[in-house]
Amino acid sequence: MPPLHFLPLLKRIRWGGRRLGTVLGKPIGPETDYAESWEIADHGADQSLVANGPLAGRTLQELVEQYNSELFGRHAGLRQFPLLIKFLDATDRLSVQVHPDDVRAKQFDPSENGKTEAWVIVDAQPGSRLYAGLKSGVDARTLRNALAEGRVEDCLHSFEVSAGDCLLIRAGTVHAIGEGILLAEVQQQSDLTFRLYDWDRLGTDGRPRPLHIEESFQCIDFERGPVGRVMPRHASGGEDLVECEFFQIRRYRGPGAMGLPDDDRFHILMNLSGQTAVACGDDRQRLRTGDTLLLPAARETVTLHPDEGTVLLDIFLPDRASAGTE
Repeated sequence: MPPLHFLPLLKRIRWGGRRLGTVLGKPIGPETDYAESWEIADHGADQSLVANGPLAGRTLQELVEQYNSELFGRHAGLRQFPLLIKFLDATDRLSVQVHPDDVRAKQFDPSENGKTEAWVIVDAQPGSRLYAGLKSGVDARTLRNALAEGRVEDCLHSFEVSAGDCLLIRAGTVHAIGEGILLAEVQQQSDLTFRLYDWDRLGTDGRPRPLHIEESFQCIDFERGPVGRVMPRHASGGEDLVECEFFQIRRYRGPGAMGLPDDDRFHILMNLSGQTAVACGDDRQRLRTGDTLLLPAARETVTLHPDEGTVLLDIFLPDRASAGTE
């Protein structure tokens, strides 16, 4: 199969901005609330469409059904593409949320998966913060009291972030993205989110947005505690950022040339800054800032040539992936 570009699915939400267009080159309109660009999605009606080439116009679900072995290789048999790949632009603070794991997700919605996710910061304004996990010692009773008294922020572990920081947010982790942050998100193929707290704000209709407090408490892992930055580890000409049962993320920085292994699995390339020349057999193309490319398992030999200053993510499934979609 050839390398696959998809048309981005753009989501407008009240906390969004314009950096998906101005920084990442997405085709936004004049509005100021572009919050998410779903780069690779196979989630119900939200389907990525192949942008060009012999498979142009096909949905990702059609590729899963018709080219399963070619797409997945060693992971053949998956009925749904296991990862949802996004860019997010948060000009306002997101609500405090929690996601269920695979078991809980099926109890709430049999069609859904759990949601473990990872964030890689593309850009952050000075003072921007992430909220990741509960402070040490916070239990269910403490959190319920804080909710009743409007003191939830006192229970949240948070810290300032800058470009290049990475976090792994496992299912069951209380979290929120602070204002001023542009990030890349890699997650399980799921859109199941429970809103625990919304900073006492009103929605566009002048009313508080709905909360899912009891559902959230069923999902929260109170043993997890604070979540900090991932510490990168040197590996194969780059650095390993995340290794979990659902996905792995490796980061490359230019300049230089490197080859992707012929490992019988798909790879997703996200170009966070700069440009990368990608050679796949006779196919030659250049990824620019904000571009995402899916390299199927059945592909020609791939060589990457990141330019000076380029930051490139390589995302793939572990040898034995727990994708929640088999």
